[in-house]
Amino acid sequence: MSAETVDLLVVGAGPTGIAVGAAARAVGLTTLLVDRGPLVAALVDYPNEMQFFTTRDRLEIAGVPFAIPEEKPNRRQAIAYYQAVAAAHQLPLALREEVVSVEPLDGRFRILGRRSWAPTERRARAVAFATGYFSWPRRLGVPGEDLATVRNRYREPWSHFGERVVIVGGGNSAAEAALDLWRHGARVTIVHRRSELKPTIKYWVRPDVENRIAEGSITALFDTCVTAFEPGAVILDRDGASTRLEADAVYVLVGYRPDVDLYRAAGVRVDAETLVPEHDPESCETNVPGLYVAGTIQAGRDTHRIFIENSRDHGPRIAGHLVRRLRSAGDSGPG
Repeated sequence: MSAETVDLLVVGAGPTGIAVGAAARAVGLTTLLVDRGPLVAALVDYPNEMQFFTTRDRLEIAGVPFAIPEEKPNRRQAIAYYQAVAAAHQLPLALREEVVSVEPLDGRFRILGRRSWAPTERRARAVAFATGYFSWPRRLGVPGEDLATVRNRYREPWSHFGERVVIVGGGNSAAEAALDLWRHGARVTIVHRRSELKPTIKYWVRPDVENRIAEGSITALFDTCVTAFEPGAVILDRDGASTRLEADAVYVLVGYRPDVDLYRAAGVRVDAETLVPEHDPESCETNVPGLYVAGTIQAGRDTHRIFIENSRDHGPRIAGHLVRRLRSAGDSGPG
């Protein structure tokens, strides 16, 4: 147990959480980043050979240059960069610690957690949620979705040579996975409930996957829904007719959603339809005084609206607002 009170506890240690923590340190606030996984866990779980669409300069945070020769970094370079930022700002970290509740308590917050099956208790004058959405893949809600052959994350193609692999989804992740698997010897079928692939696919990926579909290298079943998974097969509904598609492996790549339960339980009002938390866009403070939201979770379900490059100022906004708030209240904090 720890009863030490920090000025700002950040839930989440991804790029946004690191940026918030660094901004807090820059204005003299004490801080702690708590994450259920490793540092930048989302990047660690990205496909091994993934390259960012965004250029390196727009991924920079906390005043640390992203010094690589390539214009667009890959996964390994991004992980190394954000680790270097955390080290440069000497950010205090509590990794592999899951926050289970954040409770307002006498103008401050009590944060209960779990680490290696042992309970933890922390105190903070303010809390910033920077949890992103990558830890919570969207599910189809059909029978068999928990089979070992059905996965929600794609990492690499090597174990699927010669196998029949079904990709459920029509967005960028589905297209890139389908191409990677096909190029490494898998027999790939894309299943998508819409009549065409999503317009958000990267501009250099779209013609590639569309040409592979057109030539028959990759099979695409549009206007088709998955109704169940079975060992060795996917059950589909197409034009009201049920069909059975044999599959050795399935990847359900239909996007992610923010997990709003933790901050909603702390009193944050969340729109039931959009999952957008109530917050002031200038300060990032929610309807609960001293409780902030940063990064992609501000966009709710619309996870493609906020990225690293357009949320880099959330950290300075939160830190500046908190400094003014603590000084106005006469609370201890930066001098």
